[in-house]
Amino acid sequence: MTHGVAGSDWPRLAHAARPQQRDLLDDPARFKVIVAHRRFGKTVFAIVRLLLAAMQNKERAPRYAYVAPFYRQAKAVAWDYLKEYGRLFADARFHESELRCDLPGGARISLYGADDPDSLRGLYLDGVVLDEYAQMDPRAWSEVIRPALADRGGWAVFIGTPMGRNAFWRLFEQARTAPGWRAVLHRASETALLPAAELAAAQQAMSEAEYAQEFECSFDAAIRGAYYGPLIAAAEAATRICRVAPEPRLPVHTAWDLGVGDATAIWFFQRAGQEVRLIDYYEASGVGLDHYARVLQQRAYVYGEHLLPHDARVQEMGSGKTRVETLQSLGIRPRVLDAHRLEDGINEVRLLLPRCWFDAERCARGLEALRHYRCEWDARRQVQRERPLHDWSSHAADAFRYLAMGLREPREEPMRPLRYDDRGIV
Repeated sequence: MTHGVAGSDWPRLAHAARPQQRDLLDDPARFKVIVAHRRFGKTVFAIVRLLLAAMQNKERAPRYAYVAPFYRQAKAVAWDYLKEYGRLFADARFHESELRCDLPGGARISLYGADDPDSLRGLYLDGVVLDEYAQMDPRAWSEVIRPALADRGGWAVFIGTPMGRNAFWRLFEQARTAPGWRAVLHRASETALLPAAELAAAQQAMSEAEYAQEFECSFDAAIRGAYYGPLIAAAEAATRICRVAPEPRLPVHTAWDLGVGDATAIWFFQRAGQEVRLIDYYEASGVGLDHYARVLQQRAYVYGEHLLPHDARVQEMGSGKTRVETLQSLGIRPRVLDAHRLEDGINEVRLLLPRCWFDAERCARGLEALRHYRCEWDARRQVQRERPLHDWSSHAADAFRYLAMGLREPREEPMRPLRYDDRGIV
């Protein structure tokens, strides 16, 4: 008996995991990336993994976290399981308002959403499970969660179903060869966890791509409801995602999505005839407009237009100035776009993308967002909603939409003369 777990209830906790999952519980790898089909039991596995670790940890005040893409999702899918299995611990206490379980011996398990990574800043963690990692902003792991594991040498489990060749796919590929990592893939056709009749019914009800992604764990299937995924894939196939050097004779334009309480995104682009060359991308949050003005100065491009959404003319409560006025005071002369319907903007992006070239390295995060940007899924009705899902990818996608709308007006692109010293000729 450890940390107050009743001896008669210990087998129930240990065997809550399915046979395929028990092997993963015993695996000593510090970092595990588990690609699993729908109805694999990912959330139960995650909770059991956290509780077993908390029970066995002899350190002072162990801290563990379950992270879902959204905080409300963590509550909806994991909180009841944490209470059900956490009650196997004598004297376990549950804090509903904080989605937190305090266990005997000082251990604590908390639920978080990757949509609010700041809630994890400043913590130390002995272990973390990131559930449905394919839907998360990858910076939540690299910038917030990974540093939280450093103090105590904590472990991490990434688990989910594929959503195209995004950050989850890259992490899976890394885990296949990196020391201290393990990559595992569980297809429905191989685990025998779901009856054959159930799989056959799902296959009839779903498209071939959806079934391949959800049940056969295919990273090559298109993301369900993705607005631009196939167009980005076409750009990759046509090698339009590559090294795109700035043309020194052309001005560099920017297109902004101005965040209020969240991220601001900026695309940097040039126009060369019918081509639109995306040479750079920048995104940050929690900073003022002066920060972005410095970013533009540091890049030392020769700038043309700066495209802003129509609400940039709204006065801010604190200063009484519009963001246009603030940017003008910082030396930036923006062009504010007219309001437009969201569906018109999305259609303009679709028309524009076949003419775009992207710098693979400098635009990597923006490209990831464009691949991921998708419409909401109504789980109850099993249909796609007409509006986009607002998540980490929205900022880059919105900024690109403003870029597309700004280019609807045909304009001649002036090309300044190229001096000999611009080309390094002496």
